[in-house]
Amino acid sequence: MKLIEKPGVLDEQGRRWDISGMFTDWDRTFFRQGGMAALKKQLENMDAFPEVPESARWGACVARPGKVICIGLNYSDHATESGMELPSEPIVFQKGANTVVGPYDPILIPRKSEKTDWEVELGIVIGQDARYLDSVEDAKNYIAGYCISHDVSERAFQLERGGQWTKGKSCDNFNPIGPFLSTPDEIEDVHQLTMSLWVNGVQMQKGNTRTMVFDCYYIVHYLSQFMTLEAGDLITTGTPPGVGLGMKPPQYLKAGDVVELAIEGLGRQRQVCVNA
Repeated sequence: MKLIEKPGVLDEQGRRWDISGMFTDWDRTFFRQGGMAALKKQLENMDAFPEVPESARWGACVARPGKVICIGLNYSDHATESGMELPSEPIVFQKGANTVVGPYDPILIPRKSEKTDWEVELGIVIGQDARYLDSVEDAKNYIAGYCISHDVSERAFQLERGGQWTKGKSCDNFNPIGPFLSTPDEIEDVHQLTMSLWVNGVQMQKGNTRTMVFDCYYIVHYLSQFMTLEAGDLITTGTPPGVGLGMKPPQYLKAGDVVELAIEGLGRQRQVCVNA
């Protein structure tokens, strides 16, 4: 049975409302047509929309993006953990766009995988097409919002199979996002957010976005010099220390493990690992 995903909003009481009567999805068309501004005007009377039952699945907080662009070694303490020098420019790679799934969907351990790893990251969703932005400050105007992004990685595929990061990052279900997209005005300082990740109830990652080597605005401006960032694209901005690869000895995910992630002001995710 094919799942039908509909756009919704989350109110301050934690209730979800179905707003699919207004537009199709949180996609490129919605953002390009100024959907966020129009939506704010329509949400003064939430009771006009159907309430979503608690049992309904949470989908990804944006539709499948055109691109998922990732920044590597972007936390100074994670670079130290990895034994690598801080990059002089952002390290850029991509994940397959079909890795994007809901925040509570399972992590699929790939066939022949022995090194599936976790990475809690701050996600940036682009709100309008950005190309050759004039300044870092200008980049703020091109961000629709922020979310939790789980950059699941298979380290052997990534590092031991020809050095191809993309194939270690693009397995099915390797990028849960959400549970919600928070607009920039709802976050006091995006560069002062605590980040956490637990495996089977044990905290593995603990960090803060203040240790980013390149901040969110710099990243958006930087990427726009090399490619057009399209509305609805997702940028995942790097991870703090505590990944399985950096442990001694390394520790990786297996079927039955439960992973939970949280970023201050952006909610919490939970995934159960199952074999693909």
